[in-house]
Amino acid sequence: MHISRSEQKRRIKEIETLVVELAKLSSQVIEKCPCSQEVKELLNEASELKGGAKKRQLKYITKLLKEQPLEQLYKYLADRKGNELVKNKQFHEIEYWRDSLLNEALEAKKQCVAEFMEWTEQWDSSVAESIAKELPGAEKNTLLRLAYLFVQTRNPRHSREIFRYLMAIREQQRFGK
Repeated sequence: MHISRSEQKRRIKEIETLVVELAKLSSQVIEKCPCSQEVKELLNEASELKGGAKKRQLKYITKLLKEQPLEQLYKYLADRKGNELVKNKQFHEIEYWRDSLLNEALEAKKQCVAEFMEWTEQWDSSVAESIAKELPGAEKNTLLRLAYLFVQTRNPRHSREIFRYLMAIREQQRFGK
């Protein structure tokens, strides 16, 4: 899936929020943090800084972390401060999937019209396949049908249904049901 610049910026902002929350922790808690020693030292330094210097330090730490897997850090922070950051991250991820699916559906319909072909509920979607891989409980046919209904009617209800469907599957995954 292609990630737009806006989506890249949103993802960086989420990581930056994670870094800000980590920097608020005490140095003893930061030492137990599941990250490199360099990042731990930078987080400890950031807690002592103020103003622009602190912002620069936090942005630098964000840059270091953006290429690393962050699930352990989110889990660690959730254990210390609650699940709000994790929920926010999941919310934005599901929004992105929904928007990508709908944009792909709109393009597929436009292409079918241009080629004088009939567009059906079983259209070809790489985004739906990606979502099904990321969320094992997601049924590709359900996603295709809901996206098809949205494009045909432009009724926002179908967009919300996609979101609720993906959110429900994410919740089932989280609670292991």
